Amino acid sequence: MDAAGVVLPGGGSGSGSSTSSRIERNNAVLKDPSWFGQFRNGSNPWMARYVYALIFLSANLLAWAARDYGGSALTEMERLKVCDGKSDCLGAEGVLRVSLGCFVFFILMFLLTVGTSKLQDPRDAWHSGWWSAKIAIWVGVTLLAFLLPSTIVRIYGEIAHFGAGVFLLIQLVSVISFITWINDRCLSEKNAERCHIHVMVVATGSYVISLVGIIMMFIWYTPDPSCLLNIFFITWSLVLLQLMTSVSLHPKINAGFLAPGLMGLYVVFLCWCAIRSEPAGESCNRKAESSKRTDWLTIISFVIGLLAIVIATFSTGIDSQCFQKSETQGGGGEKEEDEVPYGYGFFHFVFATGAMYFAMLLIGWNTHHAIKKWTIDVGWTSAWVRIVNEWLAVCVYIWMMVAPIILKSRRAAGGSPPV
Repeated sequence: MDAAGVVLPGGGSGSGSSTSSRIERNNAVLKDPSWFGQFRNGSNPWMARYVYALIFLSANLLAWAARDYGGSALTEMERLKVCDGKSDCLGAEGVLRVSLGCFVFFILMFLLTVGTSKLQDPRDAWHSGWWSAKIAIWVGVTLLAFLLPSTIVRIYGEIAHFGAGVFLLIQLVSVISFITWINDRCLSEKNAERCHIHVMVVATGSYVISLVGIIMMFIWYTPDPSCLLNIFFITWSLVLLQLMTSVSLHPKINAGFLAPGLMGLYVVFLCWCAIRSEPAGESCNRKAESSKRTDWLTIISFVIGLLAIVIATFSTGIDSQCFQKSETQGGGGEKEEDEVPYGYGFFHFVFATGAMYFAMLLIGWNTHHAIKKWTIDVGWTSAWVRIVNEWLAVCVYIWMMVAPIILKSRRAAGGSPPV
């Protein structure tokens, strides 16, 4: 039986001491105040997140370079001459090839780490260390992507639309879960009295900023009454803000003003991003007209947008708990000492879909769309993706508010037999 993996009561001391020593070593690494010391030890999952984020950022920068400056550098590669005379197609295809390499790397990491739950699992050491080998793998699969036939790259580009949508959905659920978590904590019996003033200040500020944002969008993006689409987008955002507030204040829900106020900020931000994504040349988008030339403000906006992709992917990747509500609510929410601090498989899956997402942003969600240098997420497809994401965010929020009431009423209607 011992050969089959069953530890006998009298013979488990060696295994137990080995496990405890590994846990103590991992805890010692986690408590090391020096970042270099944590990285040198190579077994810290918290530091590993930043290394993966740097790899992801490097892929973003490489994709941008391939799009804006890769045409002149890659024209001698015969395998990439498939654009039928369209010079901009080469840049888009270069983005997809870099994205494909990044996606393959993180999907491999997902397959190799999914299901890891204990720090003494060998897969924890692979996730948190072996950086030379993993960087070599990432470089290798990226180079391999530039040798693939263009047909495969085009197929990947079509699949990437779906993968980027999955990323947006995960990010959306993560943001809304965070907002509702803050709201529940502030309204709990333990914190309600202490946080009352803070909640009122934050909620009031959120509504004021949201309304000011809507007014400014009307001023900037609806210069004349013929801008019907922008008027619709902005007005509908105001309607959605009112709808979320009404639902949250319903007597059966009673979620207060904080959650809909924060959601209002998110919705107004998505609406602003959508209108900003409208291509230059539209008479209703004066901001796009003023950004036709490449200046320092355009470059700064591009850099901020690129960093925002990495930060959004990073923060979403470590938020696997937002998809495990039932487990944390039913099990007390306390982690054991030897449990991994976050879901490794989910983390890598988010980065894999994030690789598809940054490709879509850099090519404007359209492989046949010509994008100006130093721009990101520009085009009518990008604008509509943002708008649909805004509407979907409101639907998810309202569902998260009303779902507990619906489920509770169904249980009450079904009844339970007396014991």
